[in-house]
Amino acid sequence: MPRVLFAALLSLIATGGQAESCKQFNHFGDDYTVCAVDDASRIGLWLLDETGEIYGDFRALNEELAQDGLKLAFAMNGGMYHDDRRAVGLFINDQGQQQSLMTKEGPGNFGLLPNGVFCVAGDTAIVMQSLEFQDAGLDCRIATQSGPMLVINGQLHPKFLADSPSKKWRNGIGVDAAGTTYFAISDNTVRFHDFATLFRDVLKAPNALFLDGTISRLFADELSREDSGARMGPILGVVAKH
Repeated sequence: MPRVLFAALLSLIATGGQAESCKQFNHFGDDYTVCAVDDASRIGLWLLDETGEIYGDFRALNEELAQDGLKLAFAMNGGMYHDDRRAVGLFINDQGQQQSLMTKEGPGNFGLLPNGVFCVAGDTAIVMQSLEFQDAGLDCRIATQSGPMLVINGQLHPKFLADSPSKKWRNGIGVDAAGTTYFAISDNTVRFHDFATLFRDVLKAPNALFLDGTISRLFADELSREDSGARMGPILGVVAKH
């Protein structure tokens, strides 16, 4: 990523607790959109509306938020889900805990250990391996579990290959040492390895978590972007005043 673009992104998120921004750029020849927020209290996690129905898309969520004078600044699918749209692993939001932590190895990306949890506890955003999270005793306002971890204490997931032929649309989340949370989505198909280096080398996030793949979608009000597609499960995003 050109340093001038990275500096512009950092300057936009360094203007106080209400700052957020979305920027598009290129890394290793692949295109990405990265949205950043430095106030974790504004991050929300949604699945069911006030009637108990799945939101399923950004539009339905925005319509409900508007009733309280709020809107999405940006959002993306917030973790893997079953056919009925329930989260695969740990899921906690303002409606309580709806799914439990899963720590066993299994099929698919979720079971490619170590997997991890994104949690907002108090005003702090955290990405942590699932087994460490299990012992940490954090009181999370919101939490979503997914996998695999992209970056683990500054190191790439050990199963990632720099020459892997597997390229897919991917989205993920990471937190840097200053507490800024980065939501990233690829705008073309990418390797796990290259996506992980985006968080480690460009965004300087010592821990980052893969959220989902082929169905990855982004809403970014600033960019007038609202990706369409099949109905989603969990939605993770940042709210602003309408």
